[in-house]
Amino acid sequence: MIFITAKFRVRPESADRFAEITAEFTRATRAEPGCLWFDWSRSLDDPNEYVLVEAFKDGDAGAAHVQSDHFRKAQQDLPPHLAETPRIVNTTIPQDDWSLLGEMAVD
Repeated sequence: MIFITAKFRVRPESADRFAEITAEFTRATRAEPGCLWFDWSRSLDDPNEYVLVEAFKDGDAGAAHVQSDHFRKAQQDLPPHLAETPRIVNTTIPQDDWSLLGEMAVD
């Protein structure tokens, strides 16, 4: 799977509305056949930072995502709400779901 984590530093005036601002993009991405997950979180340390954790079935699914109409629309719609260029980690890993964190196993 393609596993991606991206950090978005959002302009303070957009931070409280960022979930609403990204809602259409999020819904459309989650509906893609190759999307495994697409989850936003807000930083506990910085209220102007959002972290996106996303995964796609394979390289073809990742390519379809960045070539989609909703991705192109997000490329236009999101930057005005950002304070800086997002930072990203993008890698391919040999699994297709989350693994269990054995060190914190729950009985």
